[in-house]
Amino acid sequence: MTPAIHITGDAAADELLSSDPLALLVGMLLDQQVALETAFAGPHKITQRLAASGRRFDAATIAAHDPDAFVALCAETPAVHRFPGSMAARIQKLCTTLVDEWDGDAAALWTRGEPDGATVLKRLKALPGFGEQKARIFLALLGKQYGLTAPGWREAAGPYGEAGSLRSVADIVDRDSLEKVRANKKAAKAAAKSG
Repeated sequence: MTPAIHITGDAAADELLSSDPLALLVGMLLDQQVALETAFAGPHKITQRLAASGRRFDAATIAAHDPDAFVALCAETPAVHRFPGSMAARIQKLCTTLVDEWDGDAAALWTRGEPDGATVLKRLKALPGFGEQKARIFLALLGKQYGLTAPGWREAAGPYGEAGSLRSVADIVDRDSLEKVRANKKAAKAAAKSG
């Protein structure tokens, strides 16, 4: 099954997310303090900018990139993130971890050794920039939209793994579901504030 991710509203950016596990992982890393569409469009911007200088979008290339030059690449208008400096460093740290521990293969996190859902969650939580919630959301995204069939992935993803939950990016398949996820997040924040 070839995944078909529809998060950004940009066909080229969504195609990259659908076809490149590293792009999806980096998009999830960027998903904080910016709109979902901006975060998940970030890998496409990086890909285009690397290609302009004859480089490929892969973990080894990004990990080895000069840090100052990579910050400049991420800060180019339109910026990859509202905090391009700190996020560039996080992306490079993530890619370095992938190179050092996973041979640069992002998909190995959920495919190597036929892991169950709990193992995939543990692997994701060990990544820089991936806490408990982000790891659970990404696991749900893998299971709901990326073809992950690891036993127990729904349980490991917690409430994000529930079918039809509309809680996170894992549930976004079109513009309508994006708006419903946004409304649910807003309601949850309001309830947390008043509770």
